[in-house]
Amino acid sequence: MRFVIITGLSGAGKSQAVKYLEDFGYFCVDNLPPALIPKFVELCHQTKGKIEKIALVIDIRGGLFFDDLFASLEELEESLFNYEILFLDAGEEVLVKRYKETRRMHPLSGDGSISEGIMKEREKLQYLKQKATNIIDTTNLIPSQLKEELRNIYLEGNETNNLIINIVSFGFKRGIPLDADLVFDVRFLPNPFYIEGLKERTGQEEDVREYVMNSPVSIAFLEKLYDLIDFLIPCYIKEGKNQLVIAIGCTGGKHRSVTIAHALFHKLKESGERVIVNHRDCNSK
Repeated sequence: MRFVIITGLSGAGKSQAVKYLEDFGYFCVDNLPPALIPKFVELCHQTKGKIEKIALVIDIRGGLFFDDLFASLEELEESLFNYEILFLDAGEEVLVKRYKETRRMHPLSGDGSISEGIMKEREKLQYLKQKATNIIDTTNLIPSQLKEELRNIYLEGNETNNLIINIVSFGFKRGIPLDADLVFDVRFLPNPFYIEGLKERTGQEEDVREYVMNSPVSIAFLEKLYDLIDFLIPCYIKEGKNQLVIAIGCTGGKHRSVTIAHALFHKLKESGERVIVNHRDCNSK
């Protein structure tokens, strides 16, 4: 039996995650009082294999009952029952934006701000995050990317680390992404902007990418960039980092940065990393 406890910050995507796991054939229960977990597990065992995949959403919506979770987990461990914890996280700015869009109050904000509620929740969930089997940072994930992450872990059973690499192409004239961990300037590479027939196109198209990469400098840079990222990944994993945002910028964010971001994405994907790519300014005017 595979038993997954889904938890994490309010607004980080737990409701979406449990819907996807349900699509994957998991028997899902949302907001079960934690004190009932051992009894629930016992009931599932009594089905004699009819329920093999279970996912429970447990979070601070349980109020006072939430504190029973730690005792329930200890009881599972004492009975040698294996469980996994999926922890969903996201940046404060994104969480605040999501709450404002839905016009909902944060469960712990009380008379204070959403940010205060998020801070209290982080403190309350710190121990659970440390115990998590898998951590997914949804700050830069669209629903389809979250679904793919969950599919890899819980449907296909792939071994995975907790680091998600987000590659962002951008244009310097529109500013550097605020959440960038590493920023690379590729304005020294061949520029399709000055080539007839390529100016209005983007690095998402093959002929633009061919023009940018048809240079020894471009090829050498990509190889050195990949070597650097490949060196840094285990260092960040050891540090406990959950998300690495690599920002690659050119002047307008349409040609060179998109090309390099696209190429780096595929090299990291081929090496088995959890990686997504976003082109922030690709379609900007």
